[in-house]
Amino acid sequence: MHKKRSSPRWTMATAAIGLIAGLAIATTSAQSAETITYLFPAPPVLPAFAPIQLAKGKGYFAQEGLDVNYAVGRGGVDVAKQVGAGNAPVGGIVADGPIVVRQNGVPIKIVAVFGGRGFMQLVVRADSGIEKPADLKGKTISVMSYQDTTYYALLGLLASVGLSQDDVNIQSAGPTGVWEFVATGKSVGMAGVPDWIPPIEAAGVKVKIMPTEQYFPHMAQGIGASDQIIKDKPELVRKVVHAALHGMKDVMDNPDQAATDFVKFVPEWQGKEGAVKMALKYYADLVYPGQQQLGAVDPERLAKLQDFYLAKGIINKKSPVDELYTNEFVK
Repeated sequence: MHKKRSSPRWTMATAAIGLIAGLAIATTSAQSAETITYLFPAPPVLPAFAPIQLAKGKGYFAQEGLDVNYAVGRGGVDVAKQVGAGNAPVGGIVADGPIVVRQNGVPIKIVAVFGGRGFMQLVVRADSGIEKPADLKGKTISVMSYQDTTYYALLGLLASVGLSQDDVNIQSAGPTGVWEFVATGKSVGMAGVPDWIPPIEAAGVKVKIMPTEQYFPHMAQGIGASDQIIKDKPELVRKVVHAALHGMKDVMDNPDQAATDFVKFVPEWQGKEGAVKMALKYYADLVYPGQQQLGAVDPERLAKLQDFYLAKGIINKKSPVDELYTNEFVK
C-alpha cells in the first residue's frame, strides 16, 4: 500500500497558520508586558550593574512580564529621592541609602541587596608595606568623593581600628582618579569598588585586597522602592527583584560566562572582556557571598551601620530599622 502524501498546499497552509498563531502570541505577550523604568545611580554600562543587565538581556524581566527601560540619576542619593518621589518605581542604590535619606522624609526601602558583604573594597598597592587597616596612619588613600558611600565605609573602617580621617590623607579623586592615584603611586590605596581594581592591575601594578568584613559592617548595592509602590504594586516589586536576583545568581555561578553575556548586552566593553571577567569574579568572591537567603537584608548589620552614621554626624536621627528595608520580596 502506498501512504497518502500530504498536499504541499495543505502543508504550506498549516505552516502559515502556525506562523500567524505564533506571531499573535508574541504580539499579545509584548502588548501585555508592563513597561517600567529602572533608575541607575551611574551609567548602566558598569560591571557593577551586571545583575540588571543580565536580567534584561537574558530575558528574565520579560519572563516576569516586564519591559524595563533604563534611566540614570545623579548618584545614589538622587536615585533614592527620585524613587521616593514616585518618578521611577525602582532604582539602584547602595543598601545604606535609606539610612541617609529616610531621616529627611524620603519614603524609600531596600527591597533586595546584591550580596551579604560590603560594596567597598580596601585596595592597596602590593609594594606599600600595608598589611592591615591600622597601617594606613599617615598614608594617602583615594576615594571617589566625600559624599560617596565608599567614603563613609572608609571612615567606619578607620574608626574600627582607632583612626580618624585626620590620621589619614584622604583624597577625593573622582570616578577615574580614584584608581589612577593608586596606579600612578599618588596614593597607597583606595576605598573603591570591584570595577576599579582591573584598571590598576592593567597598568602593571600589583595590589592587595584587604578583607574589611571583620572591621566594619558596610553594605552592598541594593534595589530601592518607595513605600507607595510597595503598598500599591507589590507584585511589580516582586517581579523586578526575582529577575534581578536571577541575574546575580548567574554571576555567582559562572562569572566568566556572565561576563561574556554582559559584553554581548553592553557592547562598549567589546575587546575588554578580560576586565569584565575580573570585575565580576571580584563581585562573586568579595561582595555577593554571605546571605542565607539570596537578596535578603541583614537587619542587625543595617542597625549597626545606622548607629555609626549617627555617631559620626552623617545623619541627625535614626529611623526604625524595619522602615529601612523589607525582605518580603526575596522569598
